[in-house]
Amino acid sequence: MGIFGFFSKEKKESLDQGLQKSNENIFSKLSKAVVGKSKVDEEVLDELEEILITSDVGVDTTIKVIRRIEERVAQDKYLNTAELDVILREEIENLLKENKSADLADFDLPADKKPYVIMVVGVNGVGKTTTIGKLAYQFKQAGKSVVLGAADTFRAAAVDQLILWGERVDVPVVSHGMNTDPASVAFDAVKKGVDTNADVVIVDTAGRLHTKINLMNELTKIKKVMQKFIDDAPHEILLVLDGSTGQNAFIQAKEFTKATDITALAITKLDGTAKGGVVIGISDQFKIPVKYIGVGEKMTDLQVFNRKEFVDSLFKKK
Repeated sequence: MGIFGFFSKEKKESLDQGLQKSNENIFSKLSKAVVGKSKVDEEVLDELEEILITSDVGVDTTIKVIRRIEERVAQDKYLNTAELDVILREEIENLLKENKSADLADFDLPADKKPYVIMVVGVNGVGKTTTIGKLAYQFKQAGKSVVLGAADTFRAAAVDQLILWGERVDVPVVSHGMNTDPASVAFDAVKKGVDTNADVVIVDTAGRLHTKINLMNELTKIKKVMQKFIDDAPHEILLVLDGSTGQNAFIQAKEFTKATDITALAITKLDGTAKGGVVIGISDQFKIPVKYIGVGEKMTDLQVFNRKEFVDSLFKKK
């Protein structure tokens, strides 16, 4: 099925709008860099390097992109500035493809994993619990049955917030309240998922970066109790990052990848800032696929990540 089979015009418009600030920032700077230039020379590449770094793509990823473009300039001998936009898109799409960021079409689940268990991690304030609520909504809209587990038991607001999301989306929430054993909550959430033949179980976890050892121990314990019901659970460990924090999101990703095996990323709050390039940098530096992005406050503004459409929206010409 083609990209637009599920990636509807409405979703694309929402993505364009969500990345508008990032797009305007990159496009305006890129336009100034090539004005009066007929070919891609060292000066243009220096300008492009600065544009990508200031858009929070990150230094290492930016250098990688620039090197690839330099190779193409050397290979083609002459590259005009009109072609730069196309080549830049291609190279960034290739980077995302190498990092296994797929062109997902919709909120779907593997047919052979039921319930599909997702453990969600991330520091407080990144939109973790809200992302879980929106994920539950999107899965339910896709015809899936969902169970939520409120295992972030160290913050009362997190438990209460997830219960509210459960009521709002009309999905069951397993909760033992605040200051209870998070592993026990995860155990009961997976048990409920198995007992009710649910399609997906999403378990929230504590959003603390106190010490890596404590975090690792806690997440390991949660995983072990899940495996009492499902041998290979969790099937996905989803790290939620706040895209608006730019380089701070890199630091969070670094800490969590040390503490546990992150298998997918959800990058939120991309609509409120011009730091959309952070998606490219984090995916490249940590070799973890981006699975979901948040481009607004509406339920439907949590989208499955489609690298082609993302790159198109980020570098769209006015």
